[in-house]
Amino acid sequence: MNGNREPLTGVRKRLHTIVFEANTPAGRLFDEVVLWSIVASVLVVILDSVGRIHGVYGDIFYVAEWVFTVLFSIEYGLRLWLLQKPLLYAKSFFGIIDLLAVAPTYLALFFPGLQITIVLRVFRLLRVFRLLKLTRYIVEGNYLKQALVASREKIVVFISFVVFTVVVVGALMYLIEGPENGFVNIPASIYWAVVTLSTVGFGDIVPQTILGRAIASILMILGYGLIVVPTGLITAEFMKIQSGVNLRACDHCGNTSNEPDARFCKYCGGTL
Repeated sequence: MNGNREPLTGVRKRLHTIVFEANTPAGRLFDEVVLWSIVASVLVVILDSVGRIHGVYGDIFYVAEWVFTVLFSIEYGLRLWLLQKPLLYAKSFFGIIDLLAVAPTYLALFFPGLQITIVLRVFRLLRVFRLLKLTRYIVEGNYLKQALVASREKIVVFISFVVFTVVVVGALMYLIEGPENGFVNIPASIYWAVVTLSTVGFGDIVPQTILGRAIASILMILGYGLIVVPTGLITAEFMKIQSGVNLRACDHCGNTSNEPDARFCKYCGGTL
């Protein structure tokens, strides 16, 4: 019922290491081939959306699309075959992304008349989901994910401070500037505070009073300082996690974020 298979041995075990782990030369080569194929396939989708380019190279793009579809279909099937619990992978985030990467091309076979309709355009856009597969092939992406989790409480405190700041400053600017200067209500003033704090500065709302401009200047300077705070928090945790970490892939579900000394997978509980 749960899709369990015999423990991996021989060729399947070696292929599992190549496909799901990137700490071997063969594994890195596999990841690089898939990575560049993803980049190329997304580039084809982007270029094919340009009318003039499609008119000249449309047939080439069509053939290339099928080449990429077959390649990713083989990769998807290979991942399912190499796992002891393939259904877990099929229902996982990356399993769904892998399916979305190939499904639109096959759907076009059954609905050829949709090629010039909005519906098919939506199907074609789904192929851009291949870009999300890139994160699996960057080992540091797992480090970054762990760093984000480790620093989540500090980030929450930081975001809370930012929200508090823009609400307070927005309310003050509404009192100081008023509707006659574009600050028609507190939500609009908070919007101005967010734009100013982030140093974007659209210029659609501009303070006119001396006090308002002084507050705006302080908020802009504060914004430059706040930009580096989350970067520093995440970088500190990133450096801690990256030191000495060697991610292990699970034979059962394909999860690659298990710690080096883990005996069981943190997601499916399978033995490592």
